[in-house]
Amino acid sequence: MAAVSSASDTGDPRGRHPPERRLLILGGPQSGKTSTANSILGDEVFDVGTETTHSNVGQTEIYGRRVTVVDTPPWAIPRDPEDNTEADNEDNAGAESENPSRPPQSLDNEGPCMGAILCPPGPHAILLVVSVTQPFTDTEKRAADEQLGALGGGTWRYSMVVFTGVDKLPKGVFIEEHIANTGEALQWLVERCGSRYHAFDNTRKETEDNTQVPELMEKVEEMITDNQGWYFEVNELILLEEEQARRALEEERMRMEEHVRQRDQMIGGPPRELRLLLLGWKGVGKSSVGNSILGRRYFESGQETELCLRRQALVSGRRITIVDTPGWDWFSVRRTPKRIRQESQRGAALLRPGPHTLLLVLPVVSSLTARKRRTLLAHIETLFGDSACLHTMVLFSCGDWLGRTPIEEHILRGGRELQRLLEFCGNYYHVLDSKIPGKDRSVSVLLDKMEEMIRENGDKAFLPIQTEWLSEESSYSSDNTEPEDDCRGCQVQ
Repeated sequence: MAAVSSASDTGDPRGRHPPERRLLILGGPQSGKTSTANSILGDEVFDVGTETTHSNVGQTEIYGRRVTVVDTPPWAIPRDPEDNTEADNEDNAGAESENPSRPPQSLDNEGPCMGAILCPPGPHAILLVVSVTQPFTDTEKRAADEQLGALGGGTWRYSMVVFTGVDKLPKGVFIEEHIANTGEALQWLVERCGSRYHAFDNTRKETEDNTQVPELMEKVEEMITDNQGWYFEVNELILLEEEQARRALEEERMRMEEHVRQRDQMIGGPPRELRLLLLGWKGVGKSSVGNSILGRRYFESGQETELCLRRQALVSGRRITIVDTPGWDWFSVRRTPKRIRQESQRGAALLRPGPHTLLLVLPVVSSLTARKRRTLLAHIETLFGDSACLHTMVLFSCGDWLGRTPIEEHILRGGRELQRLLEFCGNYYHVLDSKIPGKDRSVSVLLDKMEEMIRENGDKAFLPIQTEWLSEESSYSSDNTEPEDDCRGCQVQ
């Protein structure tokens, strides 16, 4: 890990965007991380009603500065050796524990430190959220130390403690007194953060006199100034290796339980997970397709997607995770900016251990020429490798335009180039009306087709993540990907 500074982070007037601040939020179970993230963003961007299982990102603008906030899953609380003894005597215990419940971290969940990948090239501030209503013991101290250590060396100089639930403190008790009275573990945490802390009352976010967020951002700016404008540079490859090791344990557990799941399949059992990556040209309706599949407007449609966005929902008894990606150029891989190509690969990396299906969105109203087909295939093979065809399905959007015309008839009318594209995808395709999220009954049929494709792929059920997908130095060869002809006069048809 290294601390670096750049002109774009210090408010270079030559930059195209307002100066940015990136905040990574970490904390234990029931600490109020998600509510804190929503308070900073000034809106209910993240769902506070369910446990956070994967990191999510939100953005806002505060006093002309773009602020990126990453909410993460709670870090795992290590179990004390005494806990095993206490568990043996659980039947004899009549009183509730004062500590929040600490179920073992699900292997389906993402490690909290992976959220650092969502604020590239790294966070300016790491906010450690601690609730004043929960005891902060040596166990929580060890958990915080392990999580910061997993990010790499030098993280503490970028860290700040954010106390939540301060409205629950006894009347007349200030946060400084709480820190002094809580014990050595909490004092250690504050000292490790350079005595930087902030008190948050998430119940006040709707009041007009709420100055909590501006005051927090002032403290963040002071910390950045103390760090000479540097941010914490994330080593994505190290984080990916750690996450892959954790996911390997999950895959092993899934293999061991496969026989049990097949035998005990029944209503109310654990949902099956499907991980989908939306790909395609600019303006083809990928975000609308994602909303239709998830049954709710999770993605902002009608405007250009600039950054990958991951959302999750239960659909037809399955847990569906979708990543929406920025669109490609219609006629040339080289005309797709390197940033967009890297973002496409980063989107796949957000679907650890890899996407089951690459959904190539193609509007039924668009004609497919030889050049367009070659460009689509060049994008897929260049970014995701030769085996990507095994996991690619064509999804026809704007299905309402077909009227009563069957999709098979449309494919025949589409000509040889469309048929060649479908052959590349193993003739896996589906048509979707993405106008009204949640109203298209064919979504269940689409998921069935995906599961059929997964079964056909056997032991290659998903496209494994490649470490080079997260490398800033990823190279994109143009050899044999497309013709050399000049595109400047091309028009979208």
